[in-house]
Amino acid sequence: MMRRTLVITAALLLVAACGSGQQGQGQAGKDKVNAGVIAIVDTAPIHLGKAKGFFAEQGIDLTITPVAGGAASISGAVSGQFQFAFANTTSLLTAKQQGLDVKVVSNGVSSTGQQGKDFSAVLVKPDSPIKTAKDLAGRKISVNQLKNIGDTTVRASVRNAGGDPTRIDFVELPFPDAPAALQNGRVDAIWVVEPFVSQAISQGARPVAWNFADAAPDLTVAMYFTTGKTDEGLTKRFTAAMRKSLEYADTHPDEVREILKTYTKIAPEVIAKINLPKWPAAVNKASVQTVADLALADGVLKEKIDVSALVP
Repeated sequence: MMRRTLVITAALLLVAACGSGQQGQGQAGKDKVNAGVIAIVDTAPIHLGKAKGFFAEQGIDLTITPVAGGAASISGAVSGQFQFAFANTTSLLTAKQQGLDVKVVSNGVSSTGQQGKDFSAVLVKPDSPIKTAKDLAGRKISVNQLKNIGDTTVRASVRNAGGDPTRIDFVELPFPDAPAALQNGRVDAIWVVEPFVSQAISQGARPVAWNFADAAPDLTVAMYFTTGKTDEGLTKRFTAAMRKSLEYADTHPDEVREILKTYTKIAPEVIAKINLPKWPAAVNKASVQTVADLALADGVLKEKIDVSALVP
């Protein structure tokens, strides 16, 4: 998911001065668009939409550029490398608080909201004394990035279960390294998303919290965004193509599983078993505000944010 806390550097500003947020002409007069997108399960709709021709229908010649995480997406969009990009809710809230020119144009991915059937979970070893989210207080838990959507939602699970969310010791570990860290006792619990949830469970791990489902009903986990440099007409067309892509992905899970084989390195047998997220066309603004408020309470954000400034 997401990398480091966003920082505007002199190099970024230089690129911004030289880069352009304006599109060029692509195939058959279509507008060339470069989108910065993480190659994970969450982003299946944009890949599926491109394959189905939904962007071409809107006069867009779409290039999907893989990025390492939300920080790279946001810096790439701000610098003019990307007209559109994908990042999680907390990263976008942080960017907005830092004064970066970001504006959400489409939902990205959402929690299923179902305990036991979501794409994000907190897991422990099968013989762990941790039985519920309340027992995570005082324990060492891995997250892929500190002070982001992972620790905010894990704290929500602990708080909801009656535990003390201030007593959690978070350790930063990339998702691929988390199952092994749990097995060898480096951490007491891990927060991971698919396909690592299914991988860890197949190795015997046991879920004790479904943190996205716990944090807010139908949580909007990530969104597509742009900056003020992007043409308004193009933004409307991109948003229309994304809406159609999200609706299609949400109602065609078999095709989602097939498209995952084209841009991820997830083994086909794992793709067949993973819990897919939900892809509603609309952003759940109430859930974004909940994440903002939780992040403020936890000290991740420094001041209260009205999400209407980020999500029109």
